[in-house]
Amino acid sequence: MSGTRMREPGEVFGPRMTLFADMLSVGLATAAACLPLLTAPAALSTACAVLRGAREDRPATAGRYFALLRRRLRAGDLVAGAAALAGALLFAADLALAGAGLPGAPLFAVTAAAIGACATLVALRACARPESLDDWPTALREAARDAVRDVGGSGLVLLAVVTAAVCAWALVPLVPLALLAPGPLALALTAVDVRCAAARS
Repeated sequence: MSGTRMREPGEVFGPRMTLFADMLSVGLATAAACLPLLTAPAALSTACAVLRGAREDRPATAGRYFALLRRRLRAGDLVAGAAALAGALLFAADLALAGAGLPGAPLFAVTAAAIGACATLVALRACARPESLDDWPTALREAARDAVRDVGGSGLVLLAVVTAAVCAWALVPLVPLALLAPGPLALALTAVDVRCAAARS
């Protein structure tokens, strides 16, 4: 994300365009890795780690992504995936109950949406933290602190989620293009985490 290298003579695309292409390839790899659902947190965390490595001139390629993902998939990652899936199903069930016309449904729906947004925010910020590669509890604790301390970054994360969701929805008829959405989301999460780390130091 530094993008400071000058374009070499005869080079068609600059480093920023190269990072953009790498981001799309990593996003496509992330979408494929998320298909089993239980692997979604590890897949997004790995994408953030690979894109963060671009700042240190490490290749942000799909090959490096899958190599890192293979090395890190473990019981803790699957537990994190199961927890995320259970939370998503519980949230969907809550919204379904709210839509069934129960007493106090509007207030219940607003409360459930607020809790769901906060949980999503912390989970996504945890995926962007380096600790998520080997220690999910620590990543979640630090992400919760970051969400409170860095309100601007939290707003950017929620905006990135909404943008990714709208893009995926708009591109549903073009499924291959919709599968690119995880790449920009991972890049946004990584950029927010790098920005927050720089502010802390």
